[in-house]
Amino acid sequence: MSVSAAENRTSNDLAVERTDLAAQRTVMAADRNLMAWIRTALSMISFGFTIYKLLQGFHAAGESLPRENSPRNIGLFLTALGTLSMVLGSMEYLGVIREMRRHQHFRYFRPAFIIALLISVAGLLLFFVIFLKVL
Repeated sequence: MSVSAAENRTSNDLAVERTDLAAQRTVMAADRNLMAWIRTALSMISFGFTIYKLLQGFHAAGESLPRENSPRNIGLFLTALGTLSMVLGSMEYLGVIREMRRHQHFRYFRPAFIIALLISVAGLLLFFVIFLKVL
């Protein structure tokens, strides 16, 4: 009668396997958390640009606004808030990945983090476009 491989595993083998799985679940949770930050930041950035263009169109059509710079100020605020939230979410993510790398090797540049970096750069560019009234 042969003994299966599963029955020959020691408690240390099982502990290592479970620790590895726990680390992978933690990194996947960090990825999901970063994706939530991305969703929130992208919403704020796009909403800021949309409000900017909408109010700018009203102002160009002759509608009176409480202040002449209202479209610009609202667009700048929401774009800056979205970009800041993206940067803070990315920093939080990096902290989790650094901590997890103490136990197991994980790449820093995972897909969600690359997207977060791209959105951060896009948010900064959009902020300066609104600030300089290029569009």
